[in-house]
Amino acid sequence: MPLIIEEVEIPDGVDVEVSTPAIVKVKGKLGELVNNFSHTGAKIELDGRKILVKYLGRGRRAKSMIGTITSLIRNMFIGVTQGYTYKLKIVSTHFPISVKVQGDTVVIENFIGERYTRKAKIVGVGTKVRVQGEEIIVTGIDKQAVGQTAANIEAATKITRKDLRKFLDGIYLFEKKVGVE
Repeated sequence: MPLIIEEVEIPDGVDVEVSTPAIVKVKGKLGELVNNFSHTGAKIELDGRKILVKYLGRGRRAKSMIGTITSLIRNMFIGVTQGYTYKLKIVSTHFPISVKVQGDTVVIENFIGERYTRKAKIVGVGTKVRVQGEEIIVTGIDKQAVGQTAANIEAATKITRKDLRKFLDGIYLFEKKVGVE
């Protein structure tokens, strides 16, 4: 079986540690991220200011695995140097929606006039959620945690058994960008 090797350049201002079973620890000015790649079967080594990702295999699956691992490592570099911001819009045409952050959950009240509250979990340690008028801003250094938190908020207001052309109420993602606001 051939060995596929991919290199990832380490940007300035970022410190990287690689542990034995493919655990990558990245430190930057905004914080520290740790990701475990041991379940992928890839070998990850540190070579000066480069990370070498080695995968034993050939074909489409091996190339996709290498591509996934390298893009996750690059996302970690962007996260610890610049961060990520996702913006969601509160749309309410029938009833005014009330959104609050309580601990590690986002509480949505009066959605379509419902008496019970809907809740969305905030994922990750460094993920922050704040409500500014009709916008919900999710920021953090871990792209996966920020994206999952935004998806949880959006999924909490999913409408079922109503005509979606008429009932537009909900919370919708409208902007993703690099950089913490």
